[in-house]
Amino acid sequence: MMERMREGASSIWVKIILGLIILSFVFAGVGSYLAGGSEQVAAKVDDREISQREFEMAYQNERNRMQAQLGDYFSTLMGDPAYVQQFRRSVLDRMVNDLLIEQRANELGLRISDQQVRQTILSMPEFQRDGEFDNEQYNALLRRSGLTPDMFAESMRTDLLRQQLLLAIQGSDFALGNEVTALIKLERQEREIRTLTLDVAEFTNKAEVTDEEAQAYYEQNPLQFTRPDQVKAAYIELSGTNLKETLNVSEDDAKAYYDENQNKYGTAEQRQASHILVQGKGSEARTKAENLLSELNNGADFAELAKTSSDDTFSGKDGGKLDWFERGVMDPAFEEAAFGLNKGEISGVVESDFGYHIIKLDDIKEPQVKSFADVRDEILAELREQRAAEAFYDLQTQLAEKAFEMPDSLEDAAEAVDATVQTTDFISQSDAPGVLANPAVQQALFSPEVREDGLNSDVIEIGPEHVVVVRVDDSRDEMVLPFDEVSAQVKQQLSVVKGEEAANAKADELVAALRDGNTDVLADEGLSFSESETINRMGADRLVAQVAFGLAKPAADKPVYGVTRDMAGNMLIIALDNVIEADVDADAVDLQMTQQLEQMHAQQDVMATLDVLRNAAKVSYPVLDTTTN
Repeated sequence: MMERMREGASSIWVKIILGLIILSFVFAGVGSYLAGGSEQVAAKVDDREISQREFEMAYQNERNRMQAQLGDYFSTLMGDPAYVQQFRRSVLDRMVNDLLIEQRANELGLRISDQQVRQTILSMPEFQRDGEFDNEQYNALLRRSGLTPDMFAESMRTDLLRQQLLLAIQGSDFALGNEVTALIKLERQEREIRTLTLDVAEFTNKAEVTDEEAQAYYEQNPLQFTRPDQVKAAYIELSGTNLKETLNVSEDDAKAYYDENQNKYGTAEQRQASHILVQGKGSEARTKAENLLSELNNGADFAELAKTSSDDTFSGKDGGKLDWFERGVMDPAFEEAAFGLNKGEISGVVESDFGYHIIKLDDIKEPQVKSFADVRDEILAELREQRAAEAFYDLQTQLAEKAFEMPDSLEDAAEAVDATVQTTDFISQSDAPGVLANPAVQQALFSPEVREDGLNSDVIEIGPEHVVVVRVDDSRDEMVLPFDEVSAQVKQQLSVVKGEEAANAKADELVAALRDGNTDVLADEGLSFSESETINRMGADRLVAQVAFGLAKPAADKPVYGVTRDMAGNMLIIALDNVIEADVDADAVDLQMTQQLEQMHAQQDVMATLDVLRNAAKVSYPVLDTTTN
């Protein structure tokens, strides 16, 4: 129970269901949620459809996120087709759950106001700069994602609507004081135990295995004595790690680079402007913008007009003022106009992808260049990186050419790049050493061209500036090894099996006798329990703690017995002598335990809600060719 509570507090299901997945679903694909079409359907919930395009986009976003989080381990997982299928199904299930929650929220009449959407966007860290909302960063991110402000706001409204329902479910859960107290007492409970160890190795050493038993075991377990597919590999490894340490970059080189690239070591010209935006593309919008410009020309205050008339409400509240920007950040038409103004000047009506602007240039920051002394070390390091990369590329090219031109040997290729051909004994895919364990290298080694035709592989990139070329010198197919060759191994493994069986049987025999009150059996066997010790639920040996806390409370000072294995694999008999209850103040409030219990209840309620919604809806998965009603 206590372990379930700890897991529930950080459950991945709670995070998946309750999280606002903004960057992965909004910035890369929210537009697709708003568009229709006759494309293939990935899933259908009643009359609502999730298109194949939406699903693939969500799947790719989640895959990228997991790749960034888990790295090579995730790449290994994705090499398993069964895992890929399970992973794809989990993403689609999540999208279906989101749609079910959204539908239920709409049925209940839940609504999200424009003000709620606005405040959420203003507080999002993606749009913050120096702790405040940055309108230009907001617009730039939307442009890169191909979204308009209306599209993004609508996606946020949908996310907030789902969140509103889920938070309502969460908020309905509570934990009673006596319930929390009882759980605290369970968590802090201690137990007095003694242990008796049966060394499996002793039983293994005493086990007798006949030739007939070994032969039978060999025939019943051929996979245990199968030699895998193996190759003897030769390879050349080329790494650029040490190249930059051996390359010389002179002061003159650095100074020349500085003179040619001064724009890299300074700040570009920046401008600060205010604007009034009229959204739309038609003549009506242009006429409105021209009328506003006329008001400005007749003496109207720019800031006041921006507050009352600009469709950009975020900057409008500050009189239309935008943050500092440089070239390449703003909409091209807006930028061209802003950089064509002198300080204090107001532009004419400027048309952009967002509508019509009137721009006032507030201030200018001239470009500034750092001195050579300030950037000298940075330039030296950069030049070393560049030249090392160039040198590595040249070596890689030579390696690829020689390995291709002389496909029956690696010696010429090694000589061309001043490297050594390294070799291995027979290796399989499960025990390949070092770089040979890389999945791409494994694929090359066991490919028909390399293994069967005896050709050099292509250059295989296994990391930044790290490549390898491999060939197979010899190979042998998977086969069940002859009994005569593995008979000693067979007998050893069967001895272990018999030893474990004997130890397990002896443990059961002893426990049965002890439960019947026959303690003399220990003396007869020359065995004894350890001294008494007090353990808690988080004891040093979790296996022991798990069994000890699963035993019934002793009655009438009569021990209760259980059996487990210790961390070394030996049989362990546990004698529970006493349960020590924790002294907990019933009036004391444990906020952490209360929150954990409430979170566990909330998780269960959310999952139950989704089960009910799924059972009530018609959910189908055409892309997976399965249907659930």
